[in-house]
Order: sequence, then C-alpha cells, then structure tokens
Amino acid sequence: MSFEEARVITIVYLAVFLPFLIYFKNKSNLPKWIPTFYLIAIVICSLGWELWFTFGWLDGDPVDIRRSENLNMWLPKNINWLMNSMGDAGAVLLGGVWLMWISHRKDKSIFKKWKWSAFAVLLLWCICQNILVEMFLYHDQLAEGKVLSWAPLSPLGPYINPILFEFNERTIMLQSQMPWLLLPWFFYRTLINLNK
Repeated sequence: MSFEEARVITIVYLAVFLPFLIYFKNKSNLPKWIPTFYLIAIVICSLGWELWFTFGWLDGDPVDIRRSENLNMWLPKNINWLMNSMGDAGAVLLGGVWLMWISHRKDKSIFKKWKWSAFAVLLLWCICQNILVEMFLYHDQLAEGKVLSWAPLSPLGPYINPILFEFNERTIMLQSQMPWLLLPWFFYRTLINLNK
C-alpha cells in the first residue's frame, strides 16, 4: 500500500468516526437536533449523489473502476457510498454548522432564522472542503477522464462538466462541485426548521 492510499483511507475513516467521538464526548452540551440533522444529511447525501457516483448508475463508471485495488479493499464499493455520506454529514455539514456558530460568537439565533452571513460561512466551508477533497484526497478518482454518473444533486451530470480550474496537474470540475453548491441552501433551511 502506498503512502497516498494509506492517507486516503485514514482521512475517510476519521471523517466518519471522529464526529461520533466528538458527539458522544459532548452529548450533554449539544443541541437535541444534531442526531436528526445528521441522519437527514446522510440520507440526502446518499440519495443525492453518493450512491450514484459510487455505482455509476447513469452514464458513469463505478468507483471500483476509478481507483486502486488497495482502496477498493479498504473502502469496498458496497459501503463506500455510506462512508462518504457519513463523512459528508458529520465532518462537512456538522463541521460547517459548528463554524457558523463559532463565527457568529455562539449566537444560537442563526439556527432559528436565516442569516446570510451564517449561510455564507456554511456555503464557503462546503465549497472549499470539496475543492480540497477533489485536489488532495480523491484526485485519482475524479480526474479528467474518470466519468461520474449523473445524480439528482449533480443535475448537469457528465454531459455539461467543464474544468473549473487546474492546480498542480489536478482538475476541479463542475460535476463534483455541484452537490456542494446546491446542498447548503437545503441544509440551512432544514436546520432552521428543526429549531422551530
């Protein structure tokens, strides 16, 4: 196993299990809506794109064709979608909620009424983390020539998928960014609804 493969495996497993450890260590001090928000996020991420991207359901290649055998062994295709959805829900979305709260001086009112500055923090976090994931974690699986399936939260699919920019011979493409451009709008509204 290469260092790069070990790094990917470690980061994916940390993104899945670290939020659980943080939650259970601080459970008594955290809002009651967190488990509900987390479960909704897993379902939306799974159905919105992770299942589609993993299995290549509509005009895409399945993940096991797009990556190495070591990654296929440690992150089997049949649980890849769930692991990625759990990482999306925990590390990304709950991490974004935490950043919103911290950046607004722990003002809980941002969870009860739409505040554009709080939303901007969530949106910026979601987009930036995904660019980093695409450049430094999954670059071999998402590179030019590796075809992702159409998905409900990536509605332009592989059909309209321009390169947004390149960095260090790695490409950032529209299709893999699309879920994180759409999702924060829905999840901030969900967060507000859970707090009413």
